[in-house]
Amino acid sequence: MVATVAGAVLGAMVGAVTKNVVALVVQLVQKRCELWRGFQDDISFIKTELQMIAGAEEDQQSQKGDPSIVKSISMEEMRDLALEIEDCLDRILRHVVEGEKEGSLLHRLKAVGGPPYASEVKKLKERLRAAHQRKIDYNVNGSQPAAARTSSSTTSPVLKDMDTRRVELVGIEKPRSELLELLNNNIEGQSSEQLNVISIVGFGGLGKSTLAKALYEFPEVVRQYPCRAWVVASEHRGSSKGLLTAFLEKLHPGAPARGDVHQVRDDITSYLNTKRYLIVFDDIEEEQWDCIKSTFPKNTRSRIIVTTRIQALAEVCCSHGTNGYVYNVRSLDEKQSKELLEAVLKKQLPGFEQSSTLITNKCDGHPLALFSVANYLLRKTEFTERDCNFFWRDLGSHMSKEYAFRKLQEVLLNNYRSLPGRPVDLKTCLLYVCVFPNGHPIRRSSLMRRWLAERYVHDPDPSKAVVVADKILEELIDRNIIRPLDPSKNTKVKTCRAHGIMHEFMLHMSMSAKFITFLGDPQRSNYRHLFMDGRPVISGGRASNVNHDHTSPAHGGTSSDEKLRAHSLTVCGTVGEVAFDFAKWELLRVLDLEECMDLKDDHMDGMYKLWHLKYLGLGATISRLPSKIAKMHCLETLDMRKTKIETLPVEVIKLPHLAHLLGKFKLGKRDLKMSELGKFLPKESNLQTLAGFITDNNPGFPMLMVRMKTLRKVKIWCNDHDGKSLAELSTGIEKFIMHELDTSIGVRSLSLHLRNSSESILHSLENSFGYLSSLKLHGALSGLTEFATSLCGLTELCLSSTNDLMSNDISNLRRLIHLEYLKLVKVSLGGFSIRKKDFPRLLRLCLAQCPTLPTIEKGSLRNLISLQLLSEHLGDLPCMEIRSHEHLQEIALDSKIKKEAKRNWENEAKNHPKRPRVLYLTRVDPDEKGFMVKYVAAEIPAPLTECSDMQDERQIHAVHPISVEELSSALKDANVASPSAVSSKLMNNAMPSCSRVVS
Repeated sequence: MVATVAGAVLGAMVGAVTKNVVALVVQLVQKRCELWRGFQDDISFIKTELQMIAGAEEDQQSQKGDPSIVKSISMEEMRDLALEIEDCLDRILRHVVEGEKEGSLLHRLKAVGGPPYASEVKKLKERLRAAHQRKIDYNVNGSQPAAARTSSSTTSPVLKDMDTRRVELVGIEKPRSELLELLNNNIEGQSSEQLNVISIVGFGGLGKSTLAKALYEFPEVVRQYPCRAWVVASEHRGSSKGLLTAFLEKLHPGAPARGDVHQVRDDITSYLNTKRYLIVFDDIEEEQWDCIKSTFPKNTRSRIIVTTRIQALAEVCCSHGTNGYVYNVRSLDEKQSKELLEAVLKKQLPGFEQSSTLITNKCDGHPLALFSVANYLLRKTEFTERDCNFFWRDLGSHMSKEYAFRKLQEVLLNNYRSLPGRPVDLKTCLLYVCVFPNGHPIRRSSLMRRWLAERYVHDPDPSKAVVVADKILEELIDRNIIRPLDPSKNTKVKTCRAHGIMHEFMLHMSMSAKFITFLGDPQRSNYRHLFMDGRPVISGGRASNVNHDHTSPAHGGTSSDEKLRAHSLTVCGTVGEVAFDFAKWELLRVLDLEECMDLKDDHMDGMYKLWHLKYLGLGATISRLPSKIAKMHCLETLDMRKTKIETLPVEVIKLPHLAHLLGKFKLGKRDLKMSELGKFLPKESNLQTLAGFITDNNPGFPMLMVRMKTLRKVKIWCNDHDGKSLAELSTGIEKFIMHELDTSIGVRSLSLHLRNSSESILHSLENSFGYLSSLKLHGALSGLTEFATSLCGLTELCLSSTNDLMSNDISNLRRLIHLEYLKLVKVSLGGFSIRKKDFPRLLRLCLAQCPTLPTIEKGSLRNLISLQLLSEHLGDLPCMEIRSHEHLQEIALDSKIKKEAKRNWENEAKNHPKRPRVLYLTRVDPDEKGFMVKYVAAEIPAPLTECSDMQDERQIHAVHPISVEELSSALKDANVASPSAVSSKLMNNAMPSCSRVVS
C-alpha cells in the first residue's frame, strides 16, 4: 500500500513536471533558439520522454497492488531524470533570455562551437536510453505487482476485535432529533405528504454512512416507512443496470430484473407507486443519481437519503422532490474527541491525560483518525507526552505501516484518488497545500498565485489561467477536502486549510516521493518544495513545537557548494542563516517569508540572484526591498502587506512580468511628469492587481495608471492633496473604469479609502461613465453615493460610512438592478424600505454595525440566499420576516448577540421551508483603521440551554462522537452491507451528526 500511494503522488508530480517542460520548450521555440543542429531534436526527444513517463505513472496508479521492487526502482530513476531535465531547461531558458538582452547571444554561441548546456542535454538523453534498456534487461514491465505475489489473506483476529468492540455512545439525542424532523418535515404551513430527499455530505471518514444507518434503523422510522431499502451505490460504479438490479433486489427480494435498463426502472417505479418508502443510497455518484432519480414517484410521503463527499452533488440530489435538505457532517470538537478516545481505550493509560490534547489537535476532530489512534494505543502500557511527541514526529509513517491505521489510510487514499488528473492535475495542486503548516489559514488568492507561479496551473492567456486556478480550489472545497474558514461576499471563501489528518497523510506521501520536505532534512537537495514551521506553541503550560522534526532550524551541515533543486521555500517562525544564502536557490520560483521572524533587510541583498523567482512574500521584519530588485526578471507577485515598507522603488513598476503588487506604499519617485511616462514605462504594464497605494501630493501612481490597461483590482488610500494631484487621481480612476470598454478583462474592482478629500474626489467622479464589477467606498460618504450609480455592470457594492450615512443617501442605489451583493457598514436604515421591484438580482445582503434595520416589503428580495446581520445589538431589534425569501440558505449573526436573540433567530430559521443554517461570526478588528469591518467564523458556541424542552433545538455546529463498531463498518470503502434488522441494542447506538442543516 505504501508504494502504491507513493506511486500515485509520483505520477501526479511527474505529470505536472511534464506540463512545465512543455511550456518551457514552447518558450524556447518562441525565442527562436535555432542555435545548433540537433539541439532542438534533443529537446523534443526529452519532452516526449517526459510525457511518456507521466503516462506510465498514471497507468501504474490504475493497477491494483503495490508495484514490484524492481519497478519501484525504475520509477524513482525516471522521476529523478524528469526533475533533472526540467532543471536543465530552466537554466537554458535563463541563458537565452539574458543573452538576448545583451544582444550578443548568437555570436557567443558560435564562438564556443555550440549552445550552452548542449552536452548536458546529450547526457540526459543518453541516461534516458540507458534507463529504458535497464527496463528491458530486468523485465520491469513484466514484473508482478507485490499484491499479486502474496496469497489471499484471511480476516485478522485484530480486525474482528476492532469491528465488534462497542463503546459508550455520546450525545445522540440532538442530532437524531434533527434528522427525524427532516424526515418528518414538520414545518408550519408545509405538507409532508410529498417526496423529500436528504443529502448527507462531508469529508471521507466523518461517518456519513453511519449516520444514515442510524436513521434507517431507528424504530420510529421503521414504523413510518414499511418499505425500506439500503443500496451501496459505490459497489456498482459504471453499471446502470447493476445499480438498478441491486435496488430492485433490496426492495423486492427474488424479483427478476427483466429486460433492459428502462424495463428495470419501470418495474421499480411500479413497485413503489403504492408504498411509503425510505431508500438510502450510500456513497453515490452523479451518474448514478441521474440513472435512478426518475424511478421515484413524487406524489408520495416517502423519503430518500443519499451520502456523498461532494457538496455540489448533494445539492443536485436534494433538489429532486418538493423540499430537499443538505446535512453537512462536521468534525468533533476537542472535548468530544477526548471522550471518543477514552471510550475506545476503556482503560487508564499512564501519561495519556497529558498527551491527549496533542492527539485531538492533530486528528482535527476526524472520528476515524481518533478511532485509529485509540486502537494503536491499545497495545501500549503507557503513553507519556514524550512518547506522544515521538509518535507525532512520524505520524505519516505510522499511518502507512501500522495495521491500526489501515482503514484510515484507505479512506484518505480514496479521497485523493477520486480527484481528476487531467487536463489540470488536482492531485498535484492538493499535494502542494502541504507546504503550509498543518492548521495554518491559507489565503485563497495567495494559494492560487503560487499554483500559477509553479506552473501547476497555466494557460497561454493569463486571465484564463486565473479562472482555471479558481475552479480547482472550488472543486477541492466542493469535495470537502479543503475546508473554508471564513465568510465571504460571494461563494468564494477568502481563507481555507486542508483537513488536519489529510494534511499529515499527504505530507508523508509527498516526502516519500521527494516532492515536499522540511528545510532541515539532510536530503533536501533532492526535493522540489521545502518548508519550515518554527513557530513555538504553548502545550502543557510551556513552549513546544507543533510539528517537531519538521520545524527544527535548518542546519548548515552541508557543503558550501550545495545546489538545491527546490522551486519553493515557505517559512513560518525562525529559520536560520542557511535559508538566506540565495546562491544555493538558483531555481527558486516561490519564496514565502511572510511569517519568517528572523529575516532582516540586509539578508535580501542577495535576492537578485533568484532570476526564476515569480512569487515573493515578505513579512513584518522588513522595511525595504532588495537594492537590485530590477534583476528579478520573472517576478509576477510581490506581497508586502505585512511589511513596514512605506516607499516603493520605481524599479519595481518596470519589472516586465509583474502582475500582482500588494501592500500599502507610496511611489519613491516624486517628480514624475506626463512627458516622462513613455521613458519610464516604455511598454504598457502587465499589472493586474495594484492594492494598494497611498496618494497625497504625489501624482505618480495616478499618472501611471493610465498605462496600466490590464488592471483588474485597485485599492487606493486617499490622503489630503492639492488640486493638481486630485485632478490626476480623478483622471487615473476615470481611465481605469473606462478601460473595460475597449478590453475583455471582465471583472474589475476598485476600493477607495477616503479621508477629508472624499467630497471633492467623489464629486469629480459623479458624472464618470465606465465599467466596474465591484466597488468599495470607506469614509465620509454622506450625500456622495452618485458615483456608484454612474457605473455599468456593478454587481458588488460595499459602503462603510464614517459620517452617519442615512437612508436617504442610499435611496438612489435602487437603480443598481444588476447588484448581487450589497454590504452597508454603519448606516442608519430606519427610514429605508426595500420594495418588491428593488434589487431584483440581489443574492447576498450584509448589514454590519447598522443601528437600525430597513423595512423589507413582503415579496421583495426573492432571490436572496444569504442574509448577514452583524451587530452585537441585534437582540434589541425584532427578527426580520424571512419566510418570503424562499431561497434563503444562511443567516449570519454577530456571536455576541444575546442568547434570547440567538434562540429567536434559530426558531425563525427552523420554521423556514428551506431551514437556512445560522452562522455566528466574530468581529476581529473593532478598532481597525482600515477598509471594512471584518468578521470570521466564531468558535463553537455553548448550548443555549440544557432544559429538556429544548432537546429538539438544533445547536449550531454541534458535534458528537460515534459508535466504534458502526464507524468501523460504515467507513469500509463501498463494503457497507444492508443493515440488519432493528434491535433494542441498535436503538441506543445511532451515530449523531455534527452540523446544521443547509438547503
